[in-house]
Amino acid sequence: MKDQKAVIVTGAGGNLGSAVVRELANAGAKLVCMNRSSNELEALAGDLPASTEFLSIAGTDLTDYASCAAAVARAVKRFGGVSALVNTVGGFQMGPVGPEAPAQWETMMTANARTALTISAAVLPTMKAAGYGRIVHVAAAPGLKAGAKQAAYAASKAAVIRLTEAIAAECRDDRITANCILPGTIDTPENRAAMPDAKTDGWVSPQSIARLIAFLISPAAAVVTGAAIPATGRE
Repeated sequence: MKDQKAVIVTGAGGNLGSAVVRELANAGAKLVCMNRSSNELEALAGDLPASTEFLSIAGTDLTDYASCAAAVARAVKRFGGVSALVNTVGGFQMGPVGPEAPAQWETMMTANARTALTISAAVLPTMKAAGYGRIVHVAAAPGLKAGAKQAAYAASKAAVIRLTEAIAAECRDDRITANCILPGTIDTPENRAAMPDAKTDGWVSPQSIARLIAFLISPAAAVVTGAAIPATGRE
């Protein structure tokens, strides 16, 4: 991580986002942590090594280009550039194709697809200027094949996958890679509470996904781009 300028992590206060931040901090990365709540960022900062170079940005509207561009500008001013974006922000809703579906479609497309598009668009100019960058989004397996009551959610995650592919194709000659992760059920307190009778030994820990993401944003992963990578294996 020493050659990297800064890594932006969106949703840094969440279960996956905070795992990514801790993984990267332990590797010596300079971190720009974006989150809706400043309280979660303050708590996260207290868990990191004292030597971590850390910029907290709370309240950015990830659906608004100007808001995202302002956050990127703060990162560039602090660290001189942005070498990687890890976007963990997203939402989940299920429902049939019925009267409520159009509203749910808008919600999921905004929470999952528009946020990914907007923060990517905001960070790409500084990456292109540097001739280097890594972008990782979090998609989901239903983005490849939907199940019942997943129309809006699956379509929004499919949009994230297609966005990732387009960025990879557009930015290959700029030495910018773009990939997305398709996690299995993530082992979080919220998922355990929601599914108390589920068999959890095959669930995927946030830490294991964070290690995969750390590889994808490293110089060693230069040849991996445009991929939708399942993260469903057993640890």
